Amino acid sequence: MMDLILWRHAEAEEAQDGSDDLTRALTPRGEKQAARMAAWLDRQLPEGLRVLASPSRRTEQTADALGRKFKMRAELLPGGTTEELLELAQWPRARGAVLIVGHQPVLGQTIAQLLGMQAPECAVRKGAVWWLRQRQRMDESQTVLMAVQSPEFV
Repeated sequence: MMDLILWRHAEAEEAQDGSDDLTRALTPRGEKQAARMAAWLDRQLPEGLRVLASPSRRTEQTADALGRKFKMRAELLPGGTTEELLELAQWPRARGAVLIVGHQPVLGQTIAQLLGMQAPECAVRKGAVWWLRQRQRMDESQTVLMAVQSPEFV
């Protein structure tokens, strides 16, 4: 069994003309969103969890709210692909759980692909978490949606 937990960065500053997208910081509201989701996650997350984050300021700040060690990986930068994300997570081969802090649209594309949705991607709110589990039933591998949590509801 493997868990893949996808956490979209919390609300960030709007992009300014000519500024580097990767340096955009969380807004005060985004900092509150990240703190609320981190508190909820901290109560749910298993031991031995791997945490991976995009090396952008807003994802780093979101991951920091959790207070656990994490690695920043370029594969998770905006413009990354579902294939890169799943390979990095070692889905579905790994055991245990991996938490990925990243961006749209790749998080929504990954969710849509794993759940067999007709749409090419699904909406993922800023600061929200989607928790997926890979399990074996008989000889069949299944992806199950365990939880979707939004910072407004924790």
